[in-house]
Amino acid sequence: MKHSKLAIFMWSVAFIVLIGVGAATGYAVYLTDQVKETATESHQELDRGDKSEKRVEVVNPAKDHTSVLFVGIDDSEARSEDTSRSDALVLATFNDDDKSIKMLNIPRDSLTYIPEVEYEDKIAHAHAFGGIDATVQTVERMLDVPVDYYVRMNFQSFVEIVDSIGGITYDVPFAITEQNSSDLAGAIELEEGQQTLNGEEALALARTRKYDSDLARGERQMEIIQQIFRETASTRGLNHFDDILASVSENMSTNLTFEEIITFKDYFLQEEGFTFEKMQLDGEGGFTDKGWYYQLAKEDIESTSEELKEHLGLRNPLASEDPSSTNSEPDDDEESM
Repeated sequence: MKHSKLAIFMWSVAFIVLIGVGAATGYAVYLTDQVKETATESHQELDRGDKSEKRVEVVNPAKDHTSVLFVGIDDSEARSEDTSRSDALVLATFNDDDKSIKMLNIPRDSLTYIPEVEYEDKIAHAHAFGGIDATVQTVERMLDVPVDYYVRMNFQSFVEIVDSIGGITYDVPFAITEQNSSDLAGAIELEEGQQTLNGEEALALARTRKYDSDLARGERQMEIIQQIFRETASTRGLNHFDDILASVSENMSTNLTFEEIITFKDYFLQEEGFTFEKMQLDGEGGFTDKGWYYQLAKEDIESTSEELKEHLGLRNPLASEDPSSTNSEPDDDEESM
């Protein structure tokens, strides 16, 4: 069965929520042990160590503003984990003061400089060139913000997991006719309006490209993610939490430890419920002499970078040491919060 690239993206983002909520709510000692075992087995450090080059000190998510890069990789059998392209990239920043979250969707076809190969290419190719380390380095350089942690998933069971929590309630913006995860044309038909979507239906709505723009599609994907979070955190979802863990545990790697993951619980268990601000990078797709790329607007990259820095509390963020970077070098008294 072929799975949507979006499915990888959704559950790489969702996994940190699932672990934090599941363990924090005291669902059961058994479940917490299952979560800890899953997190331990999935732990994989970056080659750089535990500190971004854009940080003066190692961050502690229990008290510092932090960032997490969620990476979904191609699950093609023709590629190994280290040579796969990243099919989805989302950078989340967490502000510890007000427990707010910003989530930036980075288009996979964005043309940007990749330090691993020292030339411009689609950002999705960074993972094929140098694995998760090259991807993290590329995102840091493009946005000039630190990537403290990453969560990488090769997702296999989106449909089964959505079905295990009884589906999700969603206000479908338009009627669609779409293929299912087995590529059977016309297998999914949805009417406009609020309804309960099963796994196949949620997948079809999330990945359809025929009814609106790429930016609108990205917005829709973020909304679906939020709804999956809410329903997974419900009593109904927690009752199937062990099934959810079983579905994703073999397909994830992260440099977050179990103890660090649990510190994020306060973001997800607020009185008003779990919310985040959705962000997109503006640009325009088009062909170049090297093929089709998404050309990012320079002004939007700069403004987005400043917004993320402010959210991370970086008064004087360290500039990239990459000689090809246009950022100025940091002064001696610059610090990272």
